[in-house]
Amino acid sequence: MSEERRRRQQEKERAAEPPRPFSFRKVIIVVLIVAAFGAAYYLGVRKRTGRLDTFAQCVARSGTRMYGLYWCTHCADQKELFGSSFQYIPYVECGIKGQARGEIEQCKAEGVIEFPTWDFLGKEKITGVKSLPEIAEKTGCSLP
Repeated sequence: MSEERRRRQQEKERAAEPPRPFSFRKVIIVVLIVAAFGAAYYLGVRKRTGRLDTFAQCVARSGTRMYGLYWCTHCADQKELFGSSFQYIPYVECGIKGQARGEIEQCKAEGVIEFPTWDFLGKEKITGVKSLPEIAEKTGCSLP
């Protein structure tokens, strides 16, 4: 019976012990985990700015437009030169989705028959993939 009594006494003592203080080490670990998730979100999810954003915006302000086709490989090459900054270039899609070789009327009216075609403020139209320095020269915009 004394063994049973000793076990009960130990259980009472354990129940009466004050709770352990929150460990400083645990706080540091939680803060580091939250910081890691925050950094991953900041670097991975936020919108990244392209290195050519300023140049592309200047090209847009100059009144320059690019005519292209969604299936044109040269147009894709031209877009790739700008990377994510191409979003700022005024682009006219001449292809009609679902039609193998259909073109919208705006492109026909502008006389665009080769792609890509760059229209520099209605003054000059040049066709083919153009380098960024060529576009900079025609628009007066400076490359970064």
